[in-house]
Amino acid sequence: MKINLKKIIKNKLYGLLHIDDKIENVSEQRSDQKLKKLNLEPIENTLAHDVFIAGYPKSGNTWMQNLIAGLIYGLEPSYAQDSLIQDLVPDVHAKKYYKRYSEITFFKSHNLPSPNMKKVIHLVRDGRDAIASYYSYYNKLGRKCSFEDLIIDGNHLSYSKWHEHTKAWINNPYDAEILILKYEDLIENPYLQLKRVLNFIGLERPNEVLERTVEGNAFQKMKDREKKFGWEDKKWKPKEGFIRKGKIGSYKDEIPENLIDYFEKESFKELRHFNYI
Repeated sequence: MKINLKKIIKNKLYGLLHIDDKIENVSEQRSDQKLKKLNLEPIENTLAHDVFIAGYPKSGNTWMQNLIAGLIYGLEPSYAQDSLIQDLVPDVHAKKYYKRYSEITFFKSHNLPSPNMKKVIHLVRDGRDAIASYYSYYNKLGRKCSFEDLIIDGNHLSYSKWHEHTKAWINNPYDAEILILKYEDLIENPYLQLKRVLNFIGLERPNEVLERTVEGNAFQKMKDREKKFGWEDKKWKPKEGFIRKGKIGSYKDEIPENLIDYFEKESFKELRHFNYI
């Protein structure tokens, strides 16, 4: 019997060269099994009836996460640590996996429209206030930027300029079912706006749940919770306050006038669309 030594060596070498791939495949299979046991899903695995809270950064996204946790799950706000909020209303930018607690899962997102986002609460805030808040947030992280960087150059922005992000959601290229929720309306009448959310998703909640959710997530109470519990995101410095003023029109005292003019010219159509100018 003739032995093909070269073939044997070649097969052995091939096996050694691909051992990492085999180990990786085994690891992935075991990880998948563990995830299934824990009822965890990859963050990109969403359902058509799930709801995305989609808004430009600093448009009330974290506030809305807390409101939804109280409204949908009946969470008592005074005990609501951020880790629990993030578990119930996962942030697609911060989580690799999530757990589904009900038929509908709510996700926080700053993303532009995509085909998987079929049902969306589009949070809209006056872009001038959003940029003023983003400037404060970015510098509190220990990074440095100027208003010129953000407004003129578009540097240090995580996604896009405000008008580009807003225009994309106005155009709604994938025909998502969208509820427009303005930050300013949420401040002026949170009860009415949360009732609109309930109508949008086809749920009912008693008035006491609405009242507890709204009152427990007032800005000062959220600041108190921040001091007591901190944030799940450990890169945020405990001494720096994440929750800001929550005021309308504060940009007038923060952004230089010439840069306000620049922003208004560049974002005129989008600002006008939402009656900000």
